[in-house]
Amino acid sequence: MQNAAILTVDDDPSVSRSVARDLRRRYGDRYRVIRAESGSTALDALREIKLRGEQVAVLLADYRMPGMNGIEFLEAAMDVFPLARRVLLTAYADTDAAINAINIVDLDHYLLKPWNPPEEKLYPVLDALLDAWLTTPAVTMPETKVVGHRWSARSFAVRDFLARNLVPYRWLRADEAEGARLLAAAGLGEADVPVVITTDGKALARPTETDLAAHVGMATTPASDLYDLAVIGGGPAGLGAAVYGASEGLRTLLVEQRATGGQAGQSSRIENYLGFPDGVSGAQLTDRARRQAQKFNAEMLTTREVVGLERQDPVTLLRFSDDTAVAAHTVVLATGVSYRLLDAPGLADLTGRGVFYGSAAIEAPNCSGEEIYIVGGANSAGQGAVYFSHFARKVHILIRGDDLTRSMSRYLIDQIEGIANIEVHPNTEVVGGEGRDHLERLTLCDRRSGRVAAVPTSWLFVFIGAEPRTDWLGDLVARDGNGFVLTGSDLLADGLRPAGWAPSRDPYHLESSMPGVFVAGDVRAGSVKRVASAVGEGAMAVSLVHRYLEGR
Repeated sequence: MQNAAILTVDDDPSVSRSVARDLRRRYGDRYRVIRAESGSTALDALREIKLRGEQVAVLLADYRMPGMNGIEFLEAAMDVFPLARRVLLTAYADTDAAINAINIVDLDHYLLKPWNPPEEKLYPVLDALLDAWLTTPAVTMPETKVVGHRWSARSFAVRDFLARNLVPYRWLRADEAEGARLLAAAGLGEADVPVVITTDGKALARPTETDLAAHVGMATTPASDLYDLAVIGGGPAGLGAAVYGASEGLRTLLVEQRATGGQAGQSSRIENYLGFPDGVSGAQLTDRARRQAQKFNAEMLTTREVVGLERQDPVTLLRFSDDTAVAAHTVVLATGVSYRLLDAPGLADLTGRGVFYGSAAIEAPNCSGEEIYIVGGANSAGQGAVYFSHFARKVHILIRGDDLTRSMSRYLIDQIEGIANIEVHPNTEVVGGEGRDHLERLTLCDRRSGRVAAVPTSWLFVFIGAEPRTDWLGDLVARDGNGFVLTGSDLLADGLRPAGWAPSRDPYHLESSMPGVFVAGDVRAGSVKRVASAVGEGAMAVSLVHRYLEGR
């Protein structure tokens, strides 16, 4: 991309020239290499590039700079070019600072000075970062626009889909001047919203998620008819299986119905995941995992729903909702769980119009100065409460139990107790909701006294229950009474293998009652509902896939 830039900043002129020289030698025919000798000068250059409508692919900043060090510069640069890949140049003595920067500014890499020879220590790193930047959908679709109504469930669904798939867009209300102008230019009216306008000027009126995916560069059609491994579900377990499968040479297909990341992808901040002492957002973790899977050539399909499995030895057919199918030698089920709907009068009609399931982080700025209500007492609810507390005037957490200790991690409880504008309401449940075009009031009930009270609010975020997405499996695989898939020794009854089991061995640890179909993550009966365990099970499933393929 001729207009894209690689910017390097170092206060040592000789080092600055050396970096720029090495970069121009390798990338000068494809990128503009810009160098600066202070953080403030570099920020001025970034703002000029932004005003010209051009792009920045990679930022390289020296850690030890007076006035504004490299971490401070990269943090400020994120506001101007959030998608640029970030590299910190550091001496060996400053590696601790570089490691900390991984979490502070979502650092992509750090390089120890000197990096000679660049062919071994500089160029491979930059090649990988540039490839990742080029394959990010947002690079090719930076100006997607969404025009819709403020309290429209369909408008929210479009915005949520784009946000969860990390596609940047600009939100415009149909009843405001610029939104109205765009609708008029497209020959559409307010009755046609939501309208999505792509960078090539195509207007999509009330688009489906499949339409959106196709127009923002996501794959929706498999490239082959046969794979070594098909992963169903793109949460942490599915992404883990895709990364390990593809990295070990298996032709790997990942199929996701809506957006990679699952419930974890919606988390505003995960602070107990190994290797991220300062926490990482679900979106950041998902983006890294997705790029990692694509690096190893895993194929990823979005907005495709698998509605059935059919064993046709030696393969399993995955049947899609549009009556097409692909075949795979092995399958990993990683469909995760969904939030249970809150069964209270009036709420169903207000879903997406003040009632939201999950964090719905795109709504956080709209909650500024208002009171919001969160239902749920597990980690996802706690993470949501902490995040929304930065925007809302008051955050109310409603739980049916006496306190949070039964279902929430201690670190989150401690955080919540230290945030003045979060209040926990024990033994409280929502028994109703009202509103005209959006939520306006909730009815709450104290479970101990039975006292009912109405509270004014336009915001309810629900994080309750864990319902497995397994109804589509029917009797294809054995499940427990709650719908979670049974695996391994749980399939054995009095030492007997499950009915119809053909192999002359017991099911492997993560194997379902259908040979060659493995299960990982929250959908598996008896699993630990944590991101780290889901990723671990995805990796473990791939090792069992190899054992299965070798033993056929």
